[in-house]
Parts: sequence; C-alpha cells; structure tokens
Amino acid sequence: MAGRTLFDKLWEPHVIEALGDGIDLIRIDRHFLHDLSGPFSLKGLAELGLPVRCPELTFATPDHGVATEPGRSDGSTPASAKLLPALRRSCERLGIRLFDLDDERQGIVHVIGPELGLTLPGLTIVCGDSHTCTHGAFGALAWGIGNTEITQVLATQALILERPRTMRVRLEGELPAGVTAKDLILHLIARHGADGGTGHAIEFAGSAVRQLSMEGRMTLCNLAVEFGAKFGFVAPDATTLAYLEGRPFAPTGAALAAARDAWAELASDGDAAFDAEIALDVSDLRPQISWGTSPEHTVAVGEAVPSSPAKALEYMGLEADSPLVGTPVQHVFIGSCTNGRLSDIEAAAAIAKGRRVAAGVRAWVVPGSQAVKRAAEARGLDRVLRTAGFEWREPGCSMCIAMHGDQVPEGERCVSTSNRNFVGRQGPGARTHLASPATAAAAAIAGRIVDPRELEAP
Repeated sequence: MAGRTLFDKLWEPHVIEALGDGIDLIRIDRHFLHDLSGPFSLKGLAELGLPVRCPELTFATPDHGVATEPGRSDGSTPASAKLLPALRRSCERLGIRLFDLDDERQGIVHVIGPELGLTLPGLTIVCGDSHTCTHGAFGALAWGIGNTEITQVLATQALILERPRTMRVRLEGELPAGVTAKDLILHLIARHGADGGTGHAIEFAGSAVRQLSMEGRMTLCNLAVEFGAKFGFVAPDATTLAYLEGRPFAPTGAALAAARDAWAELASDGDAAFDAEIALDVSDLRPQISWGTSPEHTVAVGEAVPSSPAKALEYMGLEADSPLVGTPVQHVFIGSCTNGRLSDIEAAAAIAKGRRVAAGVRAWVVPGSQAVKRAAEARGLDRVLRTAGFEWREPGCSMCIAMHGDQVPEGERCVSTSNRNFVGRQGPGARTHLASPATAAAAAIAGRIVDPRELEAP
C-alpha cells in the first residue's frame, strides 16, 4: 500500500461524508471572520433565521475596513463606520469572540490567528479571505471562502469540497544572505506561472523551507493562492512547536503532550506519491521584485525587464529590456498579511537605521497586529523607522487593498511587501512592485529600486 501524503492526513480525518465523484463533506475546525465579509454573511444567517452552530469555533476581528492612522476610531473611515457596529452587534448577539478595534489582540486576521495559538497543526481553517492559506504554514488545511460559504460554515460547521490533486514543491539549498521567503515564492511563481499550482494542494518542502522561521513559512504559504492553489502548507516540526509554546489559545499540559504526539504524525510518508512535483535549487537566488501586473512578472532586482506582455509594460510605464534598478519610486508600503510581522519590521529597520527616507517618497510601516506593534515598540524599532522618515501606523490591511484613502495615486509607483500587483490593486492607475521588506525599505531610502544587499550598515 502506497504511503500517504500530508494532505491525505489532513483531509481524510475531516471527511464527514463522501458524496461521490471526489466530493466530500468536510468538518471545519476553526472559522475566522473579518469586518469586510463578516457582517454580510452574519446578516444572511439572521435572514435565514439560523443560529451559529459552533460559536466557540469562530473568531472575528476588524482589519480590512479600519483606518490605520494613529488615533483612529470607528468613524475614521466610511467603511468602518458602517461595518464595525454591525460586526460588533452580530458577534455579541451570537456569542462569537471579537477582537475589537480597542482590543490588544486586534490585527490582520492571518497575523493574529497564529500569534494567539488559534492556528494549530492538523486543523481545517477557513476565512472569507483568499490568503487564508497563510495558516497552512503550521501544517493546517486552510483556505479562503466566499460569503455564501461563510454563512454555510456558521450554520453547519462544514463545507462541501472537491478533493484537489496534490503537488510537492521542494525548495532545496542554503538560502543566500539577504534572500527571504518572499523572494522564494516570487521566484517560484515567476518560474512556473501564476497558474502553476492550479487545482492542487501544495506541500512546501525541502532544506530551504526547513531553514525558514514560522514567519517566513507564513509568507511562503500566503502566496500559494497567487500560484493558483487554494491550499499551501508545510509539515510541522520543532520550529512549529517552539513557536506555538505558550500561545494564549494553544494547548497546555497533558493536552499539549497529546497534541505533540498527533502533530508528529503530520508528515508525508517517505513513499508517498504526489500528482505533481517541482524542485528548485535556490542556493544562488537573489532578491526578487515584480515588474508587471501579476506576481509571475518577477525578476531578480538586478535583471532587465522582459519584452512582454506589452500591456503590463505599458501599464507600469516601463520599457522592454530596461533595468529595474534605478527606477524612481514615490511610495513604499511595508505591511499586510504577507509581510507585516515582527521579523519583517526588523528587516526594514535594519536597512533604515542611521539613514533617511529619500525626498519625495511616502513610506509607511503598518504592523500586522497590536502584538507586533507592541513588540516592535519595545525593541525601539518604531523610533528607528520614524527617525528615518517612515510613518508608523496602526494595524490593518491598509494600502494592500487601497481602502479608506490608503492608496497610491494614478501613475505613481510603490514598492510594496503585499501580495498582489494587479491593475488598480493599490488604487486606480497605481503601479505596484512586490518585494521583501528589505528591498522595500532600501527603495524608500534610495528613492529608487535598488538591491538591498548594496546598502551596508552605516
């Protein structure tokens, strides 16, 4: 009998009923709500006259529609003025735990889930956000769902799903200095296309993945959806266990001992077969940056822009075969569920220390959660960044989704640590370059795209 993949070990225990033709009814262990999609789905549930089946398994936080400037409130944006009171009323009425705007645990849903220990190996996790695959970094089966599915989970704690094919992506070699998880995943998407993982549940494996911290693994899994996949995950190991120890909602005592035994089984068997495999040696990888209107439009920072597609070049205001290095930028955004964690802010501060943001550049740092913000401030990172000329803001999705005025003006250029560079993603006519926090911070200091490795400590 062939060995089982990690995906098999995550999927099969959650099958409530096999419905035939590869379609199963799947039990949901954890459900996250946010302020953008949550109120509408909760309203739909109320209109159907249905209760929440398992309110203790659902957790909510405002992140998408909230303002991020200091001193914010419900009324700081039209979106939060409308959505936050509705979310608050529904959560109180239905018994759903809400990490509200004034809660020390508030933040971007894909940041606070792991840091609170709500995200655990072996769980099925859903949220009305496409980047829910982030939680797969812990050996969980996590995916984004739509409004109708949110209502279904609230009412039944289950979803009907078609079983996907499996893919293993092996990233091998020792990561060069200055190369991050963001560079790894952008390089993978550039090599194999934004549809390279379509229809597959992707296990990230290999020596380069094992070198990553949990925050790096979250960045890797976060962009699995930009590779075309609904699921992306990493088998839990000692790094995972060390991260989870002492988290508020993580198991303790005898429950932790039992959980560790179960988590130790969450690895693909040595003879497990995958429907597809990709292997990349990343030993010589350089920092990456996108140039076009898809994450697959990515090159190493020192490389020239390709000659196609022409529409992407036109939108981005770039010439074919020209170098990206030296391209002036007007905005830098460091944050989002991709790169808004403490290690990301540390990387930006290391570049910024002793330097100044270039004239004419608006540079923002938006922590992914209140906990990240407190930890950064305790280490003095906020002072380093503010002294350098960066704006230090409150947790939220912010410029990643161009809501409530957090936008890039038409025709202007932003180096962003977020996950999407589609046409208009950061505002109508905005030109977005995806990169790591170090590459983004270096662009803010230089006022143009540069290789971050060239900025030595002053």
